[in-house]
Amino acid sequence: MKFIDTHHDRWHRVEGEDGPQPHPVAAADRLLTLEQWHAVRDTWPAGLPTGVIVPNDVDIETLEADLPRLSLVVLNFPKWTDGRAYTQARLLRSRYRYGGEIRAVGEVLVDMMQLLARTGFDAVVLRADQKREHAERALQFFPAFYQGDVHDNRPKFAREGASA
Repeated sequence: MKFIDTHHDRWHRVEGEDGPQPHPVAAADRLLTLEQWHAVRDTWPAGLPTGVIVPNDVDIETLEADLPRLSLVVLNFPKWTDGRAYTQARLLRSRYRYGGEIRAVGEVLVDMMQLLARTGFDAVVLRADQKREHAERALQFFPAFYQGDVHDNRPKFAREGASA
């Protein structure tokens, strides 16, 4: 799991009322809202590392055609009790085979680390009151799980039987 320090992040949000501009103002490592992305995707240069921020109430299927062009998908946890972003991440990894970075932002707590990793997140921005060293330790609590995850969908007995 990659822990993001927002003060030293390579990704830069596009701010302002005009939003992103099409080429030649477009630049690498731009992080766009979903609305901004939809406004410029037809004119955005191919091959330019681009990220998109997806609200957790959006059907992730709407991004399917754009996934090959996106290097980063940011999924939001507006409340730590709202788990819709877990489903979005799992769908991105399992159904759409998305290989780019999936980042969790918002109310991201240490207690969520295991499930974040198991559902496909590979980067997080922890809530300000959470400590990175605690999150890293939480990822080590359980060496194995009975259920499958995005890395191997088979249950533990099937994984063990396959290696015997």
